[in-house]
Amino acid sequence: MTALKYKRNFCIVAHIDHGKSTLADRLIQKAKIIDDRQMKNQILDNMDIERERGITIKSQAVTIPYHAKDGHDYELNFVDTPGHVDFSYEVSRAIASCEGALLLIDASQGVESQTVSNLYLAMEQDLEIVPVINKIDLPSADIPAIKQQIDHDLGLDAADAVPVSAKTGAGIDDLMEAIVTKFPAPGGDPDGRTQALIFDCHYDEYRGVIIHIRIMNGRIKKGDTIRFMHSGTEYKVEQAGIFKIKYEETGVLEAGDVGYIVSGVKTVSDVRVGDTVTLADNPADDPLAGFKEVKPVVFSSIYPIDSNDYEELKDSMEKLKLNDASLVFEKDNSVALGNGFRCGFLGLLHLEIVEERLERDYGQAVIFTAPSVRYRITLTNGGEMTIDNPTEFPEGRIQRAEEPYIRASIITPAEYIGPIVSLCVEKRGEQKNMQYLDEKRVELVYEMPLAEVLFDFYDRLKSYSRGYASFDYEVIDYRDTDLVKVDILINGKGVDALSLLSYKPSATARARKVCERLKDEIARQQFKIAIQGAIGSQIIARETVNPVRKDVLAKCYGGDITRKRKLLEKQKEGKKRMKMVGNVELPQSAFLAVLKEKED
Repeated sequence: MTALKYKRNFCIVAHIDHGKSTLADRLIQKAKIIDDRQMKNQILDNMDIERERGITIKSQAVTIPYHAKDGHDYELNFVDTPGHVDFSYEVSRAIASCEGALLLIDASQGVESQTVSNLYLAMEQDLEIVPVINKIDLPSADIPAIKQQIDHDLGLDAADAVPVSAKTGAGIDDLMEAIVTKFPAPGGDPDGRTQALIFDCHYDEYRGVIIHIRIMNGRIKKGDTIRFMHSGTEYKVEQAGIFKIKYEETGVLEAGDVGYIVSGVKTVSDVRVGDTVTLADNPADDPLAGFKEVKPVVFSSIYPIDSNDYEELKDSMEKLKLNDASLVFEKDNSVALGNGFRCGFLGLLHLEIVEERLERDYGQAVIFTAPSVRYRITLTNGGEMTIDNPTEFPEGRIQRAEEPYIRASIITPAEYIGPIVSLCVEKRGEQKNMQYLDEKRVELVYEMPLAEVLFDFYDRLKSYSRGYASFDYEVIDYRDTDLVKVDILINGKGVDALSLLSYKPSATARARKVCERLKDEIARQQFKIAIQGAIGSQIIARETVNPVRKDVLAKCYGGDITRKRKLLEKQKEGKKRMKMVGNVELPQSAFLAVLKEKED
């Protein structure tokens, strides 16, 4: 085993698209732990969705050997993390298993909002931070300006910044040396009582739950009986090892190591991310601090398309929860869609990714309802309740309602300020601050309702700023709002899965949008279909799906006009009768269309 002083644990954090996964590729290539034939771009992004979207969703750990200039062999454990704000919980867990962080900054884009929030995450955990200026091979790279931003915006010493190009491999040697010299060795006592932090897990069909751990004290070896301190359950270790792209069995892990253990855990609920693993025969006195409880901000219900698949969906959700600790769910049911789950997500991208993973990784066909946020309601009888589901709305019993507000920080090039400010005002934003970071970039700080950011805010921000604006937010408090429930009626019947909670002045526009989209999705029948939006008994929006008309006059060639009129009258009578009993089939795409913004 490598001595503690020759180990380094660090993570790579940055804003989206600043080159974390590419830098990870170069470090892996440099260490030659995989031959050039098997090497591919973004090798750590092993989910199809990650490769297609070009984003990292799951943080991934790798152990690489390095022979330093001082003649010693070092063992470097590093974690590649996501950059998107919806996955910042994933970043915070990766940070907890490290002593240092490489903060990557794009040499052409500069410091952006997620750069700043990831820096704070790392500082909260007392990590040693080394700034890295990436993409120095780009013609638009401006290294002196970036150094000034590192000094001025981040408060770090720009002299420590290492310029590299993750694409070409320039500067990687200097970076490896900086990792060894600037980052501290991990603490911990290999001979103490065992304490290991679970920072991630995933489910394997053949081996059960594979647990990713960082050992703080003591050691765990094959054959040991371990205990999970949260649930108190005990298991025997069948395999222990480190990550070298594939799993590499070492048989033992000790203080300072980041690795995995397999112990035949089949009961998914026994394992919890943030729990402490210790030895059953000589347990630690106290568990480790673990992670902050995650607070979901967006809520939506998931239902299986075929209600017989409910149990399968439940198993899939539990396995996904293992791998995505920020997913929160509880049972729910709907008149239109049967049994399902009410889920909490960290944002809309998180919701989309969960939907895709359920469909791809677990083969589930599911329907999601319109996302909403959690409101606080004070009832007329003085009681209080929180609701995130339109079906729980206490009609007529509300004294006051409050909705969550966020503090949004937007960093944008100065020329796009106009449209961005009007977008924020349209979304009920209140400007709190506006400062020029340098000649070209401005930081805008707004306080606005979270519900306004849910639907099209992010997409419009990106299109108004041609992709240059970056956006980060935190939930600050709850404030009074005028809340109503909008019901969607199809042929006079309410569809509970389509109803939504809305701010009253914008309810009509929302209802109109939903009705328009449903009109495009619902197939025409032989009778008229009315699609209406209503608040209580008041109709606020309406669209009509016109009937298909059978040509009853096809067999009349010329002849008497009264004969034709008689046939048309007969058809009219039949249509009336159909309308009385007509029930409309809603396709699954109708539920999804309501969620998506209509493309202009």
